[in-house]
Amino acid sequence: MNPFTTLRRHLTPAQINFYFSIVCFFSPPVLGSLVSIAFNAGGVWSAMLLAAKRRRFNIDRPMLALTLAIYAYCAAMFVASIVNGTLAADLRLFLPLITLLFFPVSYSTWSITEKITLVRIAILASAAACFGALALAIIQYHWLGTRAEGGAGNAIVFATVTCLAVMLCLAGALSGIEKRWKLLVLAAMAGALAIVYSASRMIWVAVPIAGIVVLLVNRRRFTSASVARFAVIGVLVALVIAAIGSRVILDRTDFLVSDWDALNANGDHSTALGLRVAMWEMGFSAFREMPIFGHGISASRALMKQGFQDQFGLDQGFSHFHNGFLTALVEAGLLGGLALASIFVIAAWNAARTLRASADPVERFGATMVLVAVITYLTGGMTGILIGHDILDATLMVFLITGTYLASGRTVAPTGKSAPAMAQGASPRP
Repeated sequence: MNPFTTLRRHLTPAQINFYFSIVCFFSPPVLGSLVSIAFNAGGVWSAMLLAAKRRRFNIDRPMLALTLAIYAYCAAMFVASIVNGTLAADLRLFLPLITLLFFPVSYSTWSITEKITLVRIAILASAAACFGALALAIIQYHWLGTRAEGGAGNAIVFATVTCLAVMLCLAGALSGIEKRWKLLVLAAMAGALAIVYSASRMIWVAVPIAGIVVLLVNRRRFTSASVARFAVIGVLVALVIAAIGSRVILDRTDFLVSDWDALNANGDHSTALGLRVAMWEMGFSAFREMPIFGHGISASRALMKQGFQDQFGLDQGFSHFHNGFLTALVEAGLLGGLALASIFVIAAWNAARTLRASADPVERFGATMVLVAVITYLTGGMTGILIGHDILDATLMVFLITGTYLASGRTVAPTGKSAPAMAQGASPRP
């Protein structure tokens, strides 16, 4: 018998989703771009299954609202290029948008997985990712003498996706869904220490904010005294982590203070802070020039290159303005900025509705996933990139898809040839 035929018979759709989900939750901090490769390959495969009618679209209202917001953002980017007459030249730059366009396709395929199974995969794979992230961080910081970048190859990206893994471990421990809470707490501590080694200051801010939200979401399970006790324990754990990573924290604080002094006293824009301030000034100026449709997706690098030379006498160039919304405003104007904001507003609104209406731990866990993704991305995106990086884009889609499905979606069975055989006399699901 053909071994591929045998493998196909043994690998059911549910099993394929099982292994695919493990890769998507484990790989961002440890294996980096593998999450992008896996997610996009899964999107292509899902589209083929839908076209062959071996899957069916699972259209829920929260999912549909998010889809419209995501597609509006992509459309705004296309319109900006058309208005600026650069559509042909910008085609290659539209390729990263494919990851976003896979949202409804991947949602339909992911929702064949039983919710409780998906939750446990997300929790345990994230715990493994936290331990792996710390191991890589220690090697990179103590042995190689660099900021921890994990498998992402970028310290900020590494810190962002590790923060998400940490929050899933905390949510899993506090929700009671996974009984091995001590393991999850240790994993969360490991991931938090890895974030310290990344020296990514804005994610340092995101961690306590997201952690407080996770605690508040799960406060119903505990008495007021228990919540206070958890808060005290959290502060003590944070102090321990800060003590271990004190050298990194002090160094990054000193850099920030010196950069601030250089900018205010001498107008020095060559530092990390100075470069960001310069980019923000140029970005707002560029937005005022083309406020409705923007300059097009390819304009950012050229605008900054010219602006640095003309306004600051610096030979610098970046692909984005180190603020996610400002980058969208420059490239696609108000249409793009508002569409991008709507993605996060709708996602947070969907999650809040679930938390208000549902006491189901699985649904609340899904809503928590969405909220921590929104908090982490928005916090990091204020001084960095929000959308436009392969790992960040794929990871955001993973969290929005699975979180929305768990919070308010319905589980559907595969159809066609991939459908599981029904017992004789059984009726199909409505």
